[in-house]
Amino acid sequence: QVQLVESGGGLVQAGGSLRLSCVASGRTFSDYAIGWFRQAPGKEREFVAAISWGGGMIPYADSVKGRFTISKDNARNTVYLQMNSLKPEDTAVYYCALRPGRPGTTSYDYWGQGTQVTVSS
Repeated sequence: QVQLVESGGGLVQAGGSLRLSCVASGRTFSDYAIGWFRQAPGKEREFVAAISWGGGMIPYADSVKGRFTISKDNARNTVYLQMNSLKPEDTAVYYCALRPGRPGTTSYDYWGQGTQVTVSS
């Protein structure tokens, strides 16, 4: 059974940094990709970043380019989202998700429970 567990969220002041982690378990992931998404109150869930276990990536969401970095540790089955220069508009629940094949912005089959990120002004 595939399981994704996010951690690392919290409260941070504008301009600060956080690193989110997503630990995957339940199968081998060599042919899968992991994406990060977020959902702010009253808004639709939006794509943030994605990476394959082989290292392939797609462009970040415009709203986070130059501030967020996605990376992975295959030995730990973990994907990270380093978030720098955080802004109040980054406040959201952040989710990691898993899909077969290459990274993309849609069509993810498995989702974590989410971790709250709150950025104060």
